[in-house]
Amino acid sequence: MKQQVRVKSWALISATSAPILLIGGWTYAATLQPTGFDSARDTISALAAFGATDRAVMTWALLLVGACHVITASGLREARIVGRVVLAIGGLATIGVALAPLPVSGSSMLHGLFAFIAFGCLGAWPLVAWQRSPATSWALRRGPSIIAGLVLTLLVGGFAVSLVSGEFVGATERLAAAAQGIWPAVVVWSAFRAQR
Repeated sequence: MKQQVRVKSWALISATSAPILLIGGWTYAATLQPTGFDSARDTISALAAFGATDRAVMTWALLLVGACHVITASGLREARIVGRVVLAIGGLATIGVALAPLPVSGSSMLHGLFAFIAFGCLGAWPLVAWQRSPATSWALRRGPSIIAGLVLTLLVGGFAVSLVSGEFVGATERLAAAAQGIWPAVVVWSAFRAQR
C-alpha cells in the first residue's frame, strides 16, 4: 500500500527559507539605514519604502518570503485545502506589500490593504488547516492548530494596538511577522517527520 504524501520535500526548503529570508532581510536592511533608524519603532515596510537606503534588500526579501509561503501551501498536502488557500493568499499579499511600497512620506492605501490581508491570512490559516484524523501530524491536529492560530492572531492584534498607540510599532510587527514565518516551517517539518 502506498504511503500518503503529507508534504512534498521541496516544501521543506520553502518553509524553512521563509523565516530566514524575512528575519535576515529586515536585520540586514536595518544595518544599511542611516543613523536614526530604530527597529523597535520603525516598520519593516519602512525598509522597502521609497527613500529607504538600499530598499531593494527588503523588497526582494518580501517577494521571496511571499513566494515561499505560496510554495509551502502548494506542498503541504496534509493540511485542509482551505488552510492551504489562506496560507497562499497570505503569501500573495506579502508579494503585494513588496510591489506597493510606502511613499517617501505618508501612507499608501494599497500597501495597507496588502499588509492587512497578509497579516490576517498568515495569522488565521492554522485555524482552518487542522485535520481531525488521529494519524495527523501533531502540528496539524486541532489543539495545536487552534492555539497557534489564536497566538498568531493575538500577535497581529498587539501590532494593531501599537500602530494606534505609536509605541514599539517595529518591535510588535517583527514579533508577529517572525511567528507567522516560523509556524509554517514547524507544520511542514512535523508533517515530514510523520511521513517518514
